[in-house]
Order: sequence, then C-alpha cells, then structure tokens
Amino acid sequence: MATQPNQALPNGYRLNEYTIVRKIGGGGFSVVYLARTDDNQSVAIKEYMPGMLVLRTQGSVIVQASSDENNNIFRHGMKCFFEEGRALARIDHPNVIRVTNFFRANETVYMVMRFERGKTLQQHIQANRGTIHESFIRRVFAQLLNGLREVHTHKLLHLDIKPSNLYIRQDGTPVLIDFGAARQTLTQEETKLQPMYTPGFAAPEQYHNRERLGPWTDVYSVGASMYACLAGSAPPAADERLVNDKLIPVAKQWHGRYSDQLLQIIDQCLKLNYMERPQSIFSLQKVLMDQTAMAPPRPSILTTIKRSLTKELF
Repeated sequence: MATQPNQALPNGYRLNEYTIVRKIGGGGFSVVYLARTDDNQSVAIKEYMPGMLVLRTQGSVIVQASSDENNNIFRHGMKCFFEEGRALARIDHPNVIRVTNFFRANETVYMVMRFERGKTLQQHIQANRGTIHESFIRRVFAQLLNGLREVHTHKLLHLDIKPSNLYIRQDGTPVLIDFGAARQTLTQEETKLQPMYTPGFAAPEQYHNRERLGPWTDVYSVGASMYACLAGSAPPAADERLVNDKLIPVAKQWHGRYSDQLLQIIDQCLKLNYMERPQSIFSLQKVLMDQTAMAPPRPSILTTIKRSLTKELF
C-alpha cells in the first residue's frame, strides 16, 4: 500500500466533536484545518504531524513514526505539543490566539483554537510595501506586546514571531498566532527535537547557545518584524550577521521618514548581543506607546509638488 507523508485528514472527517471542513495550512511540524463544532461554530485545529518523523498511510487516519529510530523523538515531541496546548489553554488574552481544547486521537495530538478572520501582517506588508505608516507600526506592535507579555508571564517563549504569525483581525486588532516553536519554556530543559526558527527573524541564540534563550529572544523577532514593515522583507539572517554583519542600521536607512525613537528601538532589538537588547517586553512596549515621539506623516510627492507650485505663484 502506498504511503504519503503529511497526508491531511479528509474533508468531512469526524474528529471527536468536530467536523473537518478542509486543510487551511501547515508546515514541517503540523497540519492546520478549518473545522466546525456541533453548534456550527468555526474553529482551527492543529494536528501534530512532524513530516520528517511520521507517515500517514493512504486511506488511514492513524499517524505512525516512519521508523523505530524516529518513534522516540516523535513521542517526545508529541508530549511537548500536548504540554504546549495545556499551557496556552491557560492564556485568555485578546492579543493571543485562544486555545479552547486539546486532545489525543489517531495516535497523535490535536490543538483546537478560535478561528480568526482577517489577514496576516505579512499579507499587509506585501499589499502596502513601502507605505506603512509609523502610527500603524506603533499601534499594532504595542497591542501585540500586551499579548506577548502575558505569554512570558506564563513562563513560555514564542520563538517564532514573524509577520506571517502576526494576524490582523478585520477590526484592526492584532493577535499572535502559531506557537509552533513555543515548546521551549523559560524553565524547561532543551528539547531533543530539532530547533525551529525562521532565518531573518530568529535571534542568534536560537542557532547557538540555546541556554541563553529568554524574553530578549522574542524581542529580537519583534524588532525583525518591525524591520520588515519598513523594508518589505526580513533583515539578514542572524547566523550570517555573526560572520559578516551587513545590516545597515535602520536609523541610517530610514532617517527622516520615521521618528528617531522608533528607528533606534528597532536597531536595539536587532542587536546580536542579547544583553544589548531590551530585556523585557514592558520596556519595549513603553517606547512604542510614546506617541509624542512619533514623526509626522511624510508628505506625498503630489503634496510636495503642490506646495512648490504654490510658493512659485505667490
């Protein structure tokens, strides 16, 4: 019988009290589904499915390790995933994705989350490349940091903050989603699973010296995400910067377009030495909430031309 890695559950499949509508996402460690409850409420369900470790036989829903060697690693990761669901279920904050249930089935683990409607910050950046205002950056990240502070209060680190994991609801409020890398807590021993990180948004200590992970690690990723709002793309990967740092400070690149304070705090967040970054979310949030330091909106080219013509006429 043929096998397929990461074969999704079929549409219409009954998973406990949920009905799978369709697959809506996923990555190397999980598959995400849109599902409905018995009272017709939409939810998102994340299935623990590390593609490098498991196979789902065609025509079956059971998840099995692809080898005896991978079985122990898969089981350890499943335990971490379950504990992650348990930890996140205790967090009830408007700027953090709400985990409503988690359970074992099909020889793996599932995490049920509130289904959010809107778009990712990454989609917003792509649609508004080069035109994102400072007021938007300050508002979105100041609110988002409220949620991240709550996460850190529960002794969790996110470790995968990036624009595609920052969701902007239809009402404009942000929510932190996809805690796929949150297995590492502030007190937990280093996981045996391969570290998860996204080049450009991951801090140097996520590549090496993982014993130095802390709130400042998520701060680096926040800074990289704000950088992406300005540049339209991620900064150079931290491991490359450690060898040859070609990152031009944002205070130099965007001088005059954004306030000096905002540019300086982004540069501080992106320091390679973790001790030189803001050490807590609160200190970073305090700066972002300082509206008095915000630069005035930059006039458009058309406005500049009109002003120039007015001066010539009068």
